[in-house]
Amino acid sequence: MGFSQKATEKNLDHAIAGAASGCITRFLCQPLDVIKIRFQLQVEPISKCHVGKYRSILQAFLLILKEEGVSALWKGHIPAQLLSITYGTVQFYSYNVLMQMMQRIQKIEEWNHSMHFIAGAGAGSMATIVSFPFDTIRTRLVAQSSNHQVYNGVLHSCSSILRQESPKVFFSGLLPTLLQIAPHTGLQFAFYEFFTDFYKRYTSSTDTNFYNSMVSGSAAGFIAKTIVYPFDLARKRLQIQGFQHGRKGFGKFFQCEGLMDCLRVTVKEEGVQSLFKGLVPSQIKATATSALHFTTYEQVLLLLRILH
Repeated sequence: MGFSQKATEKNLDHAIAGAASGCITRFLCQPLDVIKIRFQLQVEPISKCHVGKYRSILQAFLLILKEEGVSALWKGHIPAQLLSITYGTVQFYSYNVLMQMMQRIQKIEEWNHSMHFIAGAGAGSMATIVSFPFDTIRTRLVAQSSNHQVYNGVLHSCSSILRQESPKVFFSGLLPTLLQIAPHTGLQFAFYEFFTDFYKRYTSSTDTNFYNSMVSGSAAGFIAKTIVYPFDLARKRLQIQGFQHGRKGFGKFFQCEGLMDCLRVTVKEEGVQSLFKGLVPSQIKATATSALHFTTYEQVLLLLRILH
């Protein structure tokens, strides 16, 4: 078997492991994502002493269960799964291709963590562009009220957007997403490699085991998400522009034009702290998601190597 064929099979394993990782992680963490999105889209303050619909994680969780049922915590799950599987496949495949390309450069090992950051940023950007329409559909489905349901599912939401709006809507919020995802994914991979190396050094382990992946992945996810969070909030708010009719019952509708205007209006009307609305559920989700994402990926990859 030639080198190029071996490399292709190796990269295919990374793609399969990435897809499996995305699918499992999405299913387990979707409820946290639903609550995070509801927080991000609420204009009123998220506080027990205010009149906003959602006032805390527990209150939001119980209110969604009461008003919409258990299934609402997995609202938008099908496009979310399509998003996660597509994103995971492209991300891990691209990451390993980019790493292989950079490893051919002389003395690149001296820039080990920078190399992981660059490969992660590039892989995250590619995966985002390919999977972004699923993200827009998922956000619209999660954002709509059960009492004023606009879309009946993935296909209906696609046809409605194409018929009533335009194909460009599928990529609304792509710029802030790329501004968020490139450094976020880069930081995730860089921190993951840093923490796995740190773990190995202080436990005398030579392999990246289950516990190493869980600890390193959770730490990497928590730190990376916190750093880039305002762009995540802007992305969600841009994705619901033109969707006022689906937001009845959720309070004041947030309106803006473009990334900078979104950030400006958010700060002007809700204060600087509002750029971090939904940060806590997002941090919980990012910690759990990143830990599961890397751990599942490593375990599936290990299984595929055994099968070979």
